[in-house]
Amino acid sequence: MEAVRTCVGCRARAPRSALLRVVAIESTLVPDERASMPGRGAWVHETLQCVDAAIRRRAFVRALRVSGPLDTQTIEKRLNGYGKKVNGSK
Repeated sequence: MEAVRTCVGCRARAPRSALLRVVAIESTLVPDERASMPGRGAWVHETLQCVDAAIRRRAFVRALRVSGPLDTQTIEKRLNGYGKKVNGSK
């Protein structure tokens, strides 16, 4: 049985494979493609609607337990089709 996670954008539960894990590195949201980066992670559907809802509701800040605003450009570029690199690839 596959693990189930909750999307921080729409609050719907989904299998882990259907969601994208996001971590905060130095106040920047970074997609964790392999779900193996250290630290707290937040899970979100890979859609603009869910990411926008999470940003609007400050869900990433709460889920990742960081203080201050987060730079979301990396995630927005990822959703727009730029920089589809896997963790550790060049």
